[in-house]
Amino acid sequence: MCGITGYFSPSGKFNDQHLVKANNSLTHRGPDAGGVYYEGFVGLGHRRLSILDLSETANQPMLSANNRFVMVYNGEVYNFNEIKQEILKYRPDAKFKTSSDTEIILEAFSLWRENIVNMLNGMFAIAIYDKDNGALYILRDRLGIKPIYFYWDEKDFFFASELKAIKAIRDVIQLELNPEAIPYFFHLGFIPEPHSIYKNVYKFPTGSYLKLNKHGFELISYWEPASKITKEVLNDEVKAKQQLKDLVISSVKYRMISDVPFGTFLSGGIDSSLVTAVAQSISSAPIKTFSIGLNEKDHNESHFAEQVATYLKTDHHTFNVSQQDALDLVADLDNIYDEPYADTSAIPTLMVSKLARKHVTMTLSGDGGDELFMGYGAHIWAQRLSNPFISALRGPINLALGMGNNRTQRVANLFKSYSTTNFESNIFSQEQNLFYEKELHLLIGDLAAETIKYFPELKDLKRKLSPTEMQAFFDFTVYLKDDLLVKVDRATMKHSLETRVPLLDYRIVEFAFNLNEKLKLKGNVSKYLLKEVLYDYVPRAYFDRPKKGFSVPMYQWLKKDLKVYAEKYVTQAMCERYGIVKWNYAKQVMDHFYKDGQDYYYNRVWLIICLHKYMELNF
Repeated sequence: MCGITGYFSPSGKFNDQHLVKANNSLTHRGPDAGGVYYEGFVGLGHRRLSILDLSETANQPMLSANNRFVMVYNGEVYNFNEIKQEILKYRPDAKFKTSSDTEIILEAFSLWRENIVNMLNGMFAIAIYDKDNGALYILRDRLGIKPIYFYWDEKDFFFASELKAIKAIRDVIQLELNPEAIPYFFHLGFIPEPHSIYKNVYKFPTGSYLKLNKHGFELISYWEPASKITKEVLNDEVKAKQQLKDLVISSVKYRMISDVPFGTFLSGGIDSSLVTAVAQSISSAPIKTFSIGLNEKDHNESHFAEQVATYLKTDHHTFNVSQQDALDLVADLDNIYDEPYADTSAIPTLMVSKLARKHVTMTLSGDGGDELFMGYGAHIWAQRLSNPFISALRGPINLALGMGNNRTQRVANLFKSYSTTNFESNIFSQEQNLFYEKELHLLIGDLAAETIKYFPELKDLKRKLSPTEMQAFFDFTVYLKDDLLVKVDRATMKHSLETRVPLLDYRIVEFAFNLNEKLKLKGNVSKYLLKEVLYDYVPRAYFDRPKKGFSVPMYQWLKKDLKVYAEKYVTQAMCERYGIVKWNYAKQVMDHFYKDGQDYYYNRVWLIICLHKYMELNF
């Protein structure tokens, strides 16, 4: 895992000094080595976290054997040994100077150019400069596990693994607020691809590669999730379970390839327990496992992780942290995530990453299971709300539930926010206690354009997806990619820790897309087939409990320790200073939370805090 930077600047806007400055801002992503390459109007920078081949020979930027191509690369490609054998078929006399995947990717590119993207199984953000043709290529993995941001003003191009590297050279880039990002942030809690908080700065599209030269900018998609949906689905439970089990074993085995100590994040939930169980079954020694315990009783599930670890006989580490440990991180979230970001589960993720890094350099996580195998309440709500009978009565249901307690009032918003245009995003938004679509107009006025589609329409599908499948597809293509994977990447790399995600092997993803939904959500049992695979390793009795998730008691903190943030950032003065949030509605949100006892408004308050706090620090 590493950090990359670079530029393509025919006008001379960017130079080697800008590259060095940007590259140095990413030292946390790669503390083991750093280097830059520049020639004429092109520059490439790299910060290295050594995982495979720890020698200096594997440092980057790396030159190809024929000295034509220069490469910087962030990520891991797990099938590099198979690709090496393919190279040897074409070049039997090829000599390799390292045992790293970096060299294999570079030499494969020298043979097959950008077509190598279809050969790579892994997480990657790759930049390669062809010195002979004066062309820069950038390739991003299918799912967007590894980040790339880029600045483009129709003439000059600058890219980096994190926004902070682009912000580091803002003396030559005029960074202005991107108003198009605002409604997405308030509706979703994060800013999705291709937007960023800045004009002319974009998130590089997933499953795509770019070719840039003096003649133009060509961006090509090579892997589209919707195109992987087949006409037929897999219905045979016995066959499906064996296929899934084989795929998970293969994926975990790939991701255990490492020249440094590694372990797994183990929350005690289904996904992390499955990854850990499979890893332990493959390993000849106890796997190191890590969980975190918050002192708040209702938000501490570390004992579940300990039960699973004891059963699997892992080398388990539980880190008990105080509320103050978590609160101390709030002030630094803007510097870590570089743009408004409201997912408070980043806090425990940052803490467990920091503590795990004391023992290992690489971890495996269980991300992806919920989105691929229908593990969220939103998936059930999509099924309910698409029922014509319930849809016809949503008004009366909303009124009835709205007269109840906090819990029923929160559920009432699901009926009030129903929208055929943005059906999936509104369900997601209310599950997360964020601003639903119609509410945005009251909060930010004309910025909430009625034409916004928070989940683009899927065209030319080979089969019609059910409402539940569509909701899960939204979670996979939007929430997972632009929130959860961002959370894990920044939190782990903040502490120079690589994290790999076995359940997001593209082979498992394509399998899950075409699995009968009744084998994902069977009656009231979510993630049914994934659980059945897990129960081959750990008794099902260990998981006979409600799903809670990795969270912090933010609603309590905003009432006490963090109330000072609300009093500072959710004010008429702040609203008028930045001219984004309408004070009359912000005040209503504050009153609902602090005066009316409607605790589920806490995330709405937090969203406004996050935006105004970011504006104060960056504009």
